[in-house]
Amino acid sequence: QVQLVESGGGSVQAGGSLRLSCVAFGYTFEYYYMAWFRQAPGKEREGVALIGNDGTLRYVDSVKGRFTVSRDNDKNTLYLQMNSLKPEDTAMYYCARHTFPFRGNSINQADFGYWGQGTQVTVSS
Repeated sequence: QVQLVESGGGSVQAGGSLRLSCVAFGYTFEYYYMAWFRQAPGKEREGVALIGNDGTLRYVDSVKGRFTVSRDNDKNTLYLQMNSLKPEDTAMYYCARHTFPFRGNSINQADFGYWGQGTQVTVSS
């Protein structure tokens, strides 16, 4: 059974940093593209960052240069290092696994069939 468990969210002031983690259970982690999404109150969920099993990286423009996605296949863990946080980064953050192994190129939520429960990030000005 696939399970994704996020942690690391919290409240920080603008300019601060947080590192989110997502531990995966129930499948061969290294075979799959993984992504981070976020959803702010009253807004649609958006893709933030993607990392492929082949090292492919993708970021939404609003986080480029501030966020870094990485993975540790030995620990079955996905990370999102978030620096220079802004109030507009406030959202619930979700990790997600691509539905199929060895596939993926864009941060399209329709391609991701497995989701964690989310971790809240709040950035105050």
